[in-house]
Amino acid sequence: MAVYVDDAIWHWAGRRWCHLMADDMAELHRFAAQLGLHRSSYQGPPKTTAPHYDITAFERDRALRLGAVACSREEIVTVFRRVKVHAGKKIPVQVRAVPVAEVA
Repeated sequence: MAVYVDDAIWHWAGRRWCHLMADDMAELHRFAAQLGLHRSSYQGPPKTTAPHYDITAFERDRALRLGAVACSREEIVTVFRRVKVHAGKKIPVQVRAVPVAEVA
C-alpha cells in the first residue's frame, strides 16, 4: 500500500496546504497518526467522497521523509478517483495505478 501527497499549492490561513491520500483507509489513518495528525482532521464520507487529510507544507515534508510518494496534481486526481467512495462503498473505477517509479 502507498501513501501519497500532492504539491502544497492551496493557500489558506497563511499556510500552504496539500492532500494526504492512500490506497487503503487503514494505511491512511496509520500514516496520519505517525505524522501526529488528529483523527478529527480526517476528511472523508460523508463530508467528501475521497478519504484524505489536508496537511500543511511542513507536514508534507515530514510525510515525504516517512515514505509518502510525491504526486503531481494529475497523479493525485488519479488516486482520488481510485479511492473515491459513494454512499459508503468504493466506486469501481478502471484507473491505472501510478507506479512509484513513475511518480518520483
